[in-house]
Amino acid sequence: MKVHLVNANVIYPDSIMKGCVTVENDIITAVDSGIPDVNRDDIVLDLQERYLSPGFVEIHSHGAGGCDFMDGTAEAVITAAKTHLRHGTTTILPTTLAAGREEIMASIDAFRAARRMIQGGPELPGLHMEGPYLNVEQKGAIDEKYIRNPNKEEYKELILYGESAICRWTLAPELPGAEEFIKCLIKHGIIPSMGHSNAEYKQVLAAYHNGITHITHLYSGMGGMVRKGGFRYPGLIESAFCIDDLTVEVIADGCHLPIEILQMVYRLKGAEKTVLTCDSMRCAGQEVKESILGSLKSGRRVIIEDQVAKLPDRTAFAGSIATDDRLVRVMYHEAGIPLADCVRMMTLTPAKVVGMADRIGSIVPGKAANLICFDEQIHISAVMVQGKTVYGTFGQEDSI
Repeated sequence: MKVHLVNANVIYPDSIMKGCVTVENDIITAVDSGIPDVNRDDIVLDLQERYLSPGFVEIHSHGAGGCDFMDGTAEAVITAAKTHLRHGTTTILPTTLAAGREEIMASIDAFRAARRMIQGGPELPGLHMEGPYLNVEQKGAIDEKYIRNPNKEEYKELILYGESAICRWTLAPELPGAEEFIKCLIKHGIIPSMGHSNAEYKQVLAAYHNGITHITHLYSGMGGMVRKGGFRYPGLIESAFCIDDLTVEVIADGCHLPIEILQMVYRLKGAEKTVLTCDSMRCAGQEVKESILGSLKSGRRVIIEDQVAKLPDRTAFAGSIATDDRLVRVMYHEAGIPLADCVRMMTLTPAKVVGMADRIGSIVPGKAANLICFDEQIHISAVMVQGKTVYGTFGQEDSI
C-alpha cells in the first residue's frame, strides 16, 4: 500500500515546489509535481498547501519534557526524545555533559536501553559526548569540577564501553593530549568536534588537518581574537570563517546569538555549512521557572526567564529551552532567511555532518520517509517516521 501526500509545498534543499510525495513502507518512492498514479488501496492525504519538509535532524540536545539525557534511565531518554518529536525532530543525538566516569557510563547504558525500547521515533543513531575534555576557561554553565584534560586510559575505556553508541564527541583541541585523542576518535568512527575552547588559529588548523571538520555551537563557549605583544591572533571564532571547509552549528533560539550574528554566519558559511541546533536542556517544551542543568543526581539549578535558561546569578546562559521548530521560525521570520535554506540547516546539513545524508535529511526517492508538515508559522501539525504517522495528521483522506 502506498501513501500519497498531495497538494503540498514540498521543501527541497534548494527550493520549494508544489507537488506530491509518495511513501511506501518506510521509504520515499516518488516525488512529483503533478498528480500521482493511484491504486484502489492507496491512501491519498491532502496537505492543503501546507509545507512538507524532511524531519528535523538535531545533533546537539541535552533533553526536553522535564528529562535530561543524563538522568540515567531509558524512560528519561525516551521522554525527552518524544518531546522533541512533537516539534518536528525525527532524528536526534542525545548529548551528555561533562561528568564523572560512572555517570557517563550510566548515560550510555540508558541510551542503549532506550534505543531498544523506543517505538515510533525519533531515530536515535548515537550519542554526542560534550566533554569532559574541555577548556575550563570556556566552561560556560558546565561544572568545572568535571572538566579535565584527555586521559588516554579513561577515553579508551569510554570508547570501548560506548562502542556503536557514541556518534560524536566535542573537545577542546588545544589541551595536552588532544591530538592523540582526536586520532583515536577517528580510528573508532566517532566524529570529533571543537568546542568549549580557547584554541588559536594555528591550533584549529592543526586539528582540522588531524580530521576535525566541525565546530560546536559557534560563539558559545569559545574564544575570539586575542592580542599578544601588539599582534592579533585569531581565535576559534575567526578560524571558523578562515577555514572554508569547517562546518559550524549555531544555537538559533534568538537569545544565544543576536539576529545580526545569525545572519552573518549564514552569509559567510552558507546553508551548506551551517547547522541549526537547539542545545536544549530538560525544560524544553515545558512552562517552568526553574530547572536543573545536567542529571538530577549532580546537575545545577537554573532559572528560566526571557525564553532562555540562566545561572541563578544571571552571569551566563545555562542552556536553551528551544525546540527545533523555534529555530526554523527564528531564522525564517526574524533573520529573514529563505525557508528552504532554514530547513536545509535543520535537516540535510546536520545529516551530512554526522554522515547520515545518504538516508535522511532531504525528500528524495530512496531515502527514509521521515517527514513533517507545518504552516507558515512553523507550527508542526504532523510527523512521520519511517513511513508511519506518529504525531498529528497530514490531512484529510482524499481521492484523485
